[in-house]
Amino acid sequence: MWDYTVKVEEGRAAADNGKPSAGAVYRSIYAKDGLMEIPPAFQSPWDFFSESVKTNPKNPMLGRRQIIDGKAGSYSWLTYQEVYNTTLKIGSSIRSRGVNPGDRCGIYGANCPEWIIAMEACNGHAITYVPLYDSLGANAVEYIINHAEVSIAFVQESKLPAILTCLSKCTPHLKTIVSFGKISDKQKEAAEELGVACFSWEEFTSMGNLDSDLPPREKKNTCTIMYTSGTTGEPKGVILNNDAFMAEVLSMDQLLLETDKQFSDEDVYFSFLPLAHIFDQIIETYSISRGSSIGFWQGDIRYLIEDLLVLKPTIFCGVPRVYDRIYTGIMDKISAGGSLKKALFQYAYNYKLRNLEKGLKQEEASPLLDKLVFDKIKQGFGGQVRLMLSGAAPLPKHIEEFLRVTCCCVLSQGYGLTESCGGCFTSIANVFPMIGTVGVPMTTIEARLESVPEMGYDALSSVPRGEICLRGTTLFSGYHKRQDLTEDVVVDGWFHTGDIGEWQLNGAMKIIDRKKNIFKLSQGEYVAVERIESTYSRCSLVTSIWVYGNSFESFLVAVVVPEKKALEDWAANNEVKGDFKSLCSDSKASKYFLDELNGTAKRYNLRGFEMLRAVHLEPIPFDIDRDLITPTFKLKRPQLLKYYKDCIDKLYSVAKGTKA
Repeated sequence: MWDYTVKVEEGRAAADNGKPSAGAVYRSIYAKDGLMEIPPAFQSPWDFFSESVKTNPKNPMLGRRQIIDGKAGSYSWLTYQEVYNTTLKIGSSIRSRGVNPGDRCGIYGANCPEWIIAMEACNGHAITYVPLYDSLGANAVEYIINHAEVSIAFVQESKLPAILTCLSKCTPHLKTIVSFGKISDKQKEAAEELGVACFSWEEFTSMGNLDSDLPPREKKNTCTIMYTSGTTGEPKGVILNNDAFMAEVLSMDQLLLETDKQFSDEDVYFSFLPLAHIFDQIIETYSISRGSSIGFWQGDIRYLIEDLLVLKPTIFCGVPRVYDRIYTGIMDKISAGGSLKKALFQYAYNYKLRNLEKGLKQEEASPLLDKLVFDKIKQGFGGQVRLMLSGAAPLPKHIEEFLRVTCCCVLSQGYGLTESCGGCFTSIANVFPMIGTVGVPMTTIEARLESVPEMGYDALSSVPRGEICLRGTTLFSGYHKRQDLTEDVVVDGWFHTGDIGEWQLNGAMKIIDRKKNIFKLSQGEYVAVERIESTYSRCSLVTSIWVYGNSFESFLVAVVVPEKKALEDWAANNEVKGDFKSLCSDSKASKYFLDELNGTAKRYNLRGFEMLRAVHLEPIPFDIDRDLITPTFKLKRPQLLKYYKDCIDKLYSVAKGTKA
């Protein structure tokens, strides 16, 4: 029945012991005879790198923009051979500091060549690398260093003060700090007083040599412990072994070979998504395995587009938040371009969309209109992008359609978690009906749905819905030092993701809900809050929104971060004076935003109890500093409730007063 998956096991009914029913088990059509296996020659991700050096020694590998007189110029590149030589020296220096195979090495900072070199040096010496989240701040860094027993850390120059601040609480384990760049005498002295040796990148490289022996590496060695921020509690250390990491990279290669085009030594990848997260690490490791070039952004969002235009990448990876910004920016320009331009754009858009829906490939759907109408959008990404990937969260359908039509390249959306070593589902290139879904299982994964009766999801119904459960070769080995948490999510060999999915007739998976983020209102109605927030986010007036429902109340309220220009435009049109902060406090402004949000809700068919009764306008975006969001911009609901408790109480009393 299904085009892109095969059934490998029947579903099962609910058990007497309370175990819910589960649907059939499926795998990708490209793995119909068995899950992909790793060739015996590969023992660790180091093998990808060392083989690429032999094949492409002179190919540019890692590049960054040269800063001349304070201005960023063209990209300057290190070849595969140059990176390899530096990596051998760094690896040798790490070992000279008493760090041995199986020990832990922290890496703390934004994406740059040094990050990759430190990672590969660890791979070469069977040392487990532990990303220290660039966006989690010093407290989490301190927690991870101690929890993972990190003995050496590579640190971005600008992050040295943050790590030195918490150093006195990390000294039982941390004995060496290496800067990505320079380190001052004062910083060295401060660390040495605590018994920690510090080195600049240059010093540490010069301590190493090229002919040190590499230890044996095995598939079952721990490659990395990657801490996920989690929306509650302390970060969890996800253990990923070499075999899982390699299987993920090789599965990506297999699917691109079967459905589009593998990366090659002619490809250029733009590195800006955090290397501390699994998504970017897998893509960069895959780029390295294929001899591609990786160009790093400067680390400043203001220059992101400029970096893109200078680098001219062929591969671009984004997350929905980034694509949403791009979409909004382009739509604003089209709206401002006058009615004739708008009409021409709409004609071209509809014409190409119809052809894509008929099954034509991206390059065949409208070559002439691509040149005449959509080329400007393509040039905004540097003009050379042939493949766009989206991950980390579901991409709204209207944005995915827009990108597929206008960006003149293949777009593939995936779904994955740190626990699944990145992507476990991916949409197939040029298969337009997969739009709005996250595609089919990767060739290393089997998937099934498990019923969630309390939410009304039945995995055995004619349209199977339930919690997405996974098993296969790219899954994590457990949470570091937290067997209890591991046993909560891995039951009978199945990893329970907490995400609710719906199988489509073509074998693709659609993410429709989140198991944990559901609450019941006083009248007994269940509210799936993430789905509702996703709908309200389509209102162009808001930057972000947190919807809350108290189980003792019958209606919803929300805290909204307004789009600054939208609020200022409203103020100008209504002759209301004041700065952004004072406008957020204006009751008429709140009423206007409430009406607009509920208008959006009606347009997208939200039910009566899903409408908002009151909103608070918040001038300061939700941020990590106040512990309100995770580094991947997921809302931390318990923390938001604690922070806005008084505000929520006031919204409820005002709304009930209005009703009375």
